[in-house]
Amino acid sequence: MDTTSGPSLKVLVCGGGIAGQAVAFWLARGGHEVVVMERFPALRATGAQIDLRGQGIEAVERMGLLDAVRAELVHEPGVAFVDARGRRWGAVMANTSGKGRQTLTSEYEIMRGDLVRVLHDATKDDVRFVFGTGVESFEQHADHVLARFSDGTTDEFDVLIGADGQGSRIRRDLLPAGGPDPYWPVGIHMAYWFIPRDATDDDLRETYNAPGGRMIMRRSHNAHETQVYFALWEQSAEATAIHRQPVDRQRRFWSDRFRDAGWQTERFLAGMETAEFFYSQEVAQVRIPSWSDGRVALVGDAGYCASPYSGMGTSAALVGAYVLAGEINRNPGDLPTAFARYQETLRPFVDTVQAEVNPKVLRFGFPQSRLGITALRTLGAVGTFLKLPELAARFAKEDRGGAWPLPDYPRSNAAGEPVARQ
Repeated sequence: MDTTSGPSLKVLVCGGGIAGQAVAFWLARGGHEVVVMERFPALRATGAQIDLRGQGIEAVERMGLLDAVRAELVHEPGVAFVDARGRRWGAVMANTSGKGRQTLTSEYEIMRGDLVRVLHDATKDDVRFVFGTGVESFEQHADHVLARFSDGTTDEFDVLIGADGQGSRIRRDLLPAGGPDPYWPVGIHMAYWFIPRDATDDDLRETYNAPGGRMIMRRSHNAHETQVYFALWEQSAEATAIHRQPVDRQRRFWSDRFRDAGWQTERFLAGMETAEFFYSQEVAQVRIPSWSDGRVALVGDAGYCASPYSGMGTSAALVGAYVLAGEINRNPGDLPTAFARYQETLRPFVDTVQAEVNPKVLRFGFPQSRLGITALRTLGAVGTFLKLPELAARFAKEDRGGAWPLPDYPRSNAAGEPVARQ
């Protein structure tokens, strides 16, 4: 039976990023006692540029935070494509019509750290945050979950939610031993870091292809900093293993792979050596048959990472948090029903978002030869000259995420009292 009256639950959320704070936001407004445990010693308000699309924008609007997000948006009017000399041979501009589909650049581009801060400001007064401590393990019992923390303490909760990202420890302990690998690599490796902005950088994102399946992207998010992204199409044990090596080895790997790539590579590599922020990863999705077991559930990248190339990772985290909390708030006394409805409701959306990432299609964007790059530029130049991507986006019937409707949940708390929509 759907109801918003029932017990107030004690909920532990493992992970204080976007998914963790979003699910905590909605659970607190459902009248539950929520603790967010973040292993990092402070709010992890760092990271590269992300975007919001489709249902993710609607989820933020329902939180009452759309104006706060708009105030932090990065001005990125579109994407330009350059050759080895930096000459632009085409561009795809953002679709700001409010209709159809977003292009390569979303109308809602924002730095991850800024979105984390917006969510924290909206959540911190209603949720208890514990920084510098992680969940080491947990035990499930009939009426509670016993969590063991990295500081040696333990505590009991009614619900444990894993919002601890693509490498989730909660997922690792939740999945049965010997089961299928949850990671679905797409064949691409990425690294990104920040360097000082100079006079050659403007607000348009720039993308460059080099032989050997290499891509470089530059985007500048403020007057002082520029983001550099290296992407590599490579399927090798060395490339897969490098992301678990010390940072100095990771930097050496990327330097070795891109040293002769052309364009502004020398500048980018020099900046990498002194960059305070540096991140290296294999692009992969997380695909598992179930996002919950007993009193434990997964949300965001921990359960259904779509990968950066979907363009919907952040939106999926926000939407998933909204649905998970909505079903818990609706069925606080019946967690099996809440989690089953969470899976049933959200699965079509996740399947659609993950299907956007097709390795066979992505590979066309990583030519191995100069001839392949020339062919890509020729086709791209014609298409961008005719503005075909912009026209296709504007007249598309739906954005990424498909026509799946964001469900409605009663604005009430666990005691059945109305909760005003902000």
